[in-house]
Amino acid sequence: MGGKPYSGKAFRDLMNANYFPLANMKKSVAKLKASDDIDLPTLEYGQYHLILNPPSRWPQGSAKYWHKEKGRARLDLSTQPNTVPLSRDEPGVIPLTRCDLLDACVRKCFNSEPPIPMKTNIIVHAPSDAYAHRHEIRLEWEYKKGSDKPTLLYLTMVCPYKD
Repeated sequence: MGGKPYSGKAFRDLMNANYFPLANMKKSVAKLKASDDIDLPTLEYGQYHLILNPPSRWPQGSAKYWHKEKGRARLDLSTQPNTVPLSRDEPGVIPLTRCDLLDACVRKCFNSEPPIPMKTNIIVHAPSDAYAHRHEIRLEWEYKKGSDKPTLLYLTMVCPYKD
């Protein structure tokens, strides 16, 4: 993603208010279920952002570029093979690409009962990173002690470094 407007605190706080804590995630699920513009069982990363937050609320006019930047990230991640299982409670589900894993994780969050809250972040690669020219996704589940059922998803999108 063109990381600049999306990697700031204003954007992160706006988005995360939809997904965390659990009460906010429940409100977002209800809003998405009520929308004719999305289908929760087939939800993909990036489809729900503009439904949950009208463009007028996005900082620095960043909503204007969302579809283009989200599309670039999805294309890039769809070329990266994945070997990581979806979660500890679904170890046999191994999506084919990193984009597929991202989609499966957000679907799991929005479609679980109760939904699973998320904390999201968008950062930019350092120029010295091995794959500084491409998108990366970091997904980390939090679990209650002794349980394989996730209670929180940390979702970090790493955008390409650009001079």
